[in-house]
Amino acid sequence: MIRQEAPTDGAVIRRVHLESFPTAAEADLVDQLRKDGDVAISLVTEMDTAVTAHVLFSPMAAPFRALSLGPVAVLPAYRRRGLAAGLIQAGLVQAAAQGWDAVFVLGDRAYYERFGFDTGLASGFATPYAGPHFLAKPLQNDLPILHGRLDHAPAFAGLG
Repeated sequence: MIRQEAPTDGAVIRRVHLESFPTAAEADLVDQLRKDGDVAISLVTEMDTAVTAHVLFSPMAAPFRALSLGPVAVLPAYRRRGLAAGLIQAGLVQAAAQGWDAVFVLGDRAYYERFGFDTGLASGFATPYAGPHFLAKPLQNDLPILHGRLDHAPAFAGLG
């Protein structure tokens, strides 16, 4: 089951990220984005009444309405079941329904291209994350413009 993050989910979402990554960086990022009010969409999967995966979308400073996808985490025991893909797809549908123009992600090209993300669409934007692993996905047909400055929420600066 995929659902919106509930106000009481903070600690369990932190645990999902801590168990999914080698450091606390992603868990700290999620906590800081939440604290700063920079969460547009936050979804979890629940299996057997336990939260097993999480995805977060945060607003970006951009020349149009844009979100950043990530982090996304799945507890190790629940990987390879399509939970991350389900969360990402549900988040993209919700973002489109809310009128966002695009979503950007930094990640594995082969993985994110299957959701319609494209490095070429992201290549015209200036951001510290520009490069071969920075991808964009338009949500309302085409991107309104193909170049400009993108800034992630301030919490991303803490990633180093």
